Amino acid sequence: MTDESAGRAPLPATATTVVVGAGYAGLTAAVDLHDDGVDVVVLEAADRVGGRVLSERLDHVSGLVIDHGGQWVGPTQTRLLAAAQRFGVSTFPTYNTGDHLELWTDGVCRPFRNAGPADGPGVAAYEAATEQIDALAATIDPDHPGATASIADWDSQTVQTYLDREVSDGDARTRLALAVQGVWTVEPRDISLFHFLFYVASAGGFDQLMETEGCAQERRFDAGAQAIPQAMAAYLGDRVHTDAAVHRITVLDDGGVLVDTARGQVRARRVVVAAAPGAAVRIQFTPPLPQARNRWMERSPMGDVAKIHTVYDTPFWRSVGLSGEATVYGDHSVGVVFDNSPEDGRLGVLVSFVYADRQQRWARLPDAQRRADVLATLTALFGDQAGAPLHYTEKNWPDDPWAHGGYAANPAPGVWLEHAETGWRTACGPLHWAGTETSPVWNGYIDGAIASGRRAAAEILAALR
Repeated sequence: MTDESAGRAPLPATATTVVVGAGYAGLTAAVDLHDDGVDVVVLEAADRVGGRVLSERLDHVSGLVIDHGGQWVGPTQTRLLAAAQRFGVSTFPTYNTGDHLELWTDGVCRPFRNAGPADGPGVAAYEAATEQIDALAATIDPDHPGATASIADWDSQTVQTYLDREVSDGDARTRLALAVQGVWTVEPRDISLFHFLFYVASAGGFDQLMETEGCAQERRFDAGAQAIPQAMAAYLGDRVHTDAAVHRITVLDDGGVLVDTARGQVRARRVVVAAAPGAAVRIQFTPPLPQARNRWMERSPMGDVAKIHTVYDTPFWRSVGLSGEATVYGDHSVGVVFDNSPEDGRLGVLVSFVYADRQQRWARLPDAQRRADVLATLTALFGDQAGAPLHYTEKNWPDDPWAHGGYAANPAPGVWLEHAETGWRTACGPLHWAGTETSPVWNGYIDGAIASGRRAAAEILAALR
């Protein structure tokens, strides 16, 4: 089928710059280049824009909008807030009133505020451990991570190794393990201690990653987090092409670049690769990329996470003084729950997260058993009413054909030490790299993706002048 018969604009034969990937990073780079008068084309493999951000309007459920991917914005994520303002997307506070719940490994459910129940097992030791984590992270300059004095030591061990050595309280280690699963979507054994600390440093501290008010989960988007990339794509118009998976990128002898897609070829002077790492590593590059860049991509696997929404006729938990937020330990698949209801509260929505080893076990279950598993945990937390939702939907990110996981890619031990100097985000001739994983600020978050797109655009503008 030709582009014309499918009702799509054909790909241009040439462009000054091609951007691969229409998530926040790629679209930000494209907007910045377009604003500076550069001829830019965006090629997106999926049939939509947004990348690891995906909003769905449920017309059969009063037009409710749910976010299957990234969804929050915090007060220090100024780039995302600025993008929302520019493209007319409003925000509202995450519901954070009332008691949170903690379901501990022994089945006891405790209400709490702040980091955990005052009488919860291991809470004091957990708080002491997070203070030490912040102290270590403060020694890392996120703009120059390779200059960290302890990088050889920290990048030669996992977070699990560190916790086993430095945190003697087993209950505190259990709490920290869920924190790692919840933010990095891997087990502590899977992630480099250095990357863990760098990530904390890039956010401005451990609590910034974990908490709601004043932190990363403070606000949500009225129209969903995908509304911003959709508005960016509309602004760029026919420069954005979906269903255009890039299979091969060839740097030509004359310095130009030929980009091969499922819909044809585009020749460019510069290329920004802003595809999710799980997709970028599958692109064939000719000539081969420098070894450091190849190793960086190959040894930075995506995390494992599923996001499940259950919709109710009312946010019933609020009437009994609960926030809807919960942390779950033990044998349950669900690890964390938030109130994801619309601002007006016309419906109640709980969003449940399943991470890492739990996700791998849960994903192997039949459909009905996965649903029953999630609803059993919600019933244990919020009562029988939680077990009878009006609507249930799940997004299993490892099954996504282009993201291949979420939230972000996590370098294995040794990758920062061995390959970061030229493999992290250094341009390879006319090829530039964007994506939240390449950002020194809010690495792994939407704000980091925007920062990376702006950096890549600035590199290209400097090269073209």
